[in-house]
Amino acid sequence: MKKILSLVVLCAISMTSMADEGMWFLMHLKRLNEADMQKKGLKLTAEEIYSINNSSLKDAIVQFNGGCTAEIVSATGLVFTNHHCGYGAIAELSTPEHDYLTNGFWAKNHAEELKPKSLYVRFFVRMDDVSKRILGLVNDTMPEKEREKIINQEIAKIEKENSENGKYVVSVKSFYNGNEYYYFVYQDFNDVRLVGTPPNSIGKFGGDTDNWEWPRHTGDFSIFRVYADQDGNPADYSAENVPLKPKYHLPISIKGLKEGDFSMILGYPGRTNRWMPAAGIDQNVNYAYPAWVEASKVGMDAMKKHMDQDQAVKINYASQYSGVANYWKNRQGMIDALSKHKTSDSKRKAEKKFQKWASKTANKAEYGEVITTINRYYAATNEKARHDNYLIGMLRSSTFAALPASLGNALKQYADANTEKRKEMHPRLESAIRETYEKVHIPLEIDVLADELNLYSTKGGNISPYIAELAKQNNGNFKGSVAQYFTNSVFGSEANMLAFLENPSAQKIDTDPLYAISNALMTKYREQSPEQNQLADAYQAAYRKYIAGFLEMNTKTKYYPDANSTLRLTYGTIRALPKDPRNDAKVNNYTTLKGTIAKYKPQDEEFDLPQKLIDLYEKKDFGRYADKNGHMSVNFLSDQDITGGNSGSPVLNGNGELIGLAFDGNIEAMAGDVIFDPKLQRTISVDVRYVLFIIDKFAGAQNIIDELTIVE
Repeated sequence: MKKILSLVVLCAISMTSMADEGMWFLMHLKRLNEADMQKKGLKLTAEEIYSINNSSLKDAIVQFNGGCTAEIVSATGLVFTNHHCGYGAIAELSTPEHDYLTNGFWAKNHAEELKPKSLYVRFFVRMDDVSKRILGLVNDTMPEKEREKIINQEIAKIEKENSENGKYVVSVKSFYNGNEYYYFVYQDFNDVRLVGTPPNSIGKFGGDTDNWEWPRHTGDFSIFRVYADQDGNPADYSAENVPLKPKYHLPISIKGLKEGDFSMILGYPGRTNRWMPAAGIDQNVNYAYPAWVEASKVGMDAMKKHMDQDQAVKINYASQYSGVANYWKNRQGMIDALSKHKTSDSKRKAEKKFQKWASKTANKAEYGEVITTINRYYAATNEKARHDNYLIGMLRSSTFAALPASLGNALKQYADANTEKRKEMHPRLESAIRETYEKVHIPLEIDVLADELNLYSTKGGNISPYIAELAKQNNGNFKGSVAQYFTNSVFGSEANMLAFLENPSAQKIDTDPLYAISNALMTKYREQSPEQNQLADAYQAAYRKYIAGFLEMNTKTKYYPDANSTLRLTYGTIRALPKDPRNDAKVNNYTTLKGTIAKYKPQDEEFDLPQKLIDLYEKKDFGRYADKNGHMSVNFLSDQDITGGNSGSPVLNGNGELIGLAFDGNIEAMAGDVIFDPKLQRTISVDVRYVLFIIDKFAGAQNIIDELTIVE
């Protein structure tokens, strides 16, 4: 393959695009972004944002439990993130007697802080380019499997070399679909405890109705603390651990914001696909996403029926339901936005230009068949994409679609083991079983699995042969059958599972009805025919060449890499959308507590509010957190380039002071993961003044306020 330009050159944005687009590597800020950012209002240097040898902004930014972003805001390890990011941990710690999701929670001291079973934060230490080292070992004549093997072997060496004997977690990531490689060094802290959370009626105000919508009025924040051992090192939970003393923590500004103010966001955007071909977009819009949406809705409806009847069930399934609901609306929004903006047509125009360039004599041998190969792959996998997304929707909604298959092999090994080995395995298996079934509600699981199987067997297309046979036997209605399967299954209850440990038999697992279903589903999920593998290998090689060729074709244009859960910076301004009659604010770049109260619906699951918040509003008791114009700001808009994974990311002003927590985007720009819309793309954030108002005036948690560095 022809040599492509270095990522140091390619990592910048198109000169013809707006400066708000782009998710930038911190190590390149000095060369690519510093001057532009300072021109727009940044008061810091690139070194103050990212430094290896000195404390800097990056030392206050953490990845939260592998899926969100959070920020250190005190000298004693206090962490701010979104309420929806902490939702799973809050739900885990909640019971009907101590329902922190519904009622909120505020620790008055360190001793009252609560430890979830599993929660960690990841600090970014450094990164470096290893493209030449890795790509020097491979060439275009290699089969994809051989190429992958060689690259993975070298990645393992790089990760080991930089881990310092396990002190650090090292991850080598591919960029431009294998045209560039960088390694990232992290340090994980596993003792993270809940400090405070507003009640659902504040932290999740608006629910699914307002999700991805503007105007928003959501207090989407929660507070945790990172603990370390006595020497400040990562350590498993212990009563002897102490609050972490971080290298850096963010000061918090309550000076307010206005249209056009510079702002930036640091965080861990999860995944964008801005190089996705037109045929891939068409596949998502017409096959994959509709199946995902339908399967998600079926699972949500089955869950909600039981959640509405029992508060304990509602608490136990709150996090799972919320996750399914979030992507349900996301995928529908993607369908609508990609269709409305004719994104695939735009991509196809770019591909047509590429094909014209690729057909030139000098380029034809290398790039001439790239687009044809890509299109052939999508045409051959459209129906599989539909099937896979019905199946994925089931796996996300139904615990028992995957659980029996994942536990079954371990149980068979236990059954076949000798007495001594069983004694060794028994405690671990018993602990896993009790933990798994602790919050499982079997009637709900029966309905979810039955409804998902009904949908899958009807619309999945080339479904699992075993499921097809069951559907034939029960005339396409799994309702009664699934209930009977649970009754007769080892996996049907905790009691059945524990009884199996006392009288194990591998044959019981092999003939178990739920194991048979789960195993059939997971086998189908992992299924790859030789033809599919061949198609996938040809596609990967062609896609990699397409990107390399596109960059070679456009040497005067600069680009940034797709998001892939690595730390990035994006910058822009506080920026309004056109005036909206639903928003009482004078400028449609913020919302107010007045607007929150206007949405209030007593006893409504999505729009209820605590009486104390209403009382504070009526008294206009906003303390020092009121805007200079007298209102209490709740959420605000800016035009940075973010995506999933940026939830909880700090929004910073030009001085590097925290002004808000990013938590959402607007549904009009839902195509943003595939194509950036400079006119419509917005980040929705909770104003840090509202966060502090809730902590201080609503919760009375002065101990938390006292820890913070507040700039007035």
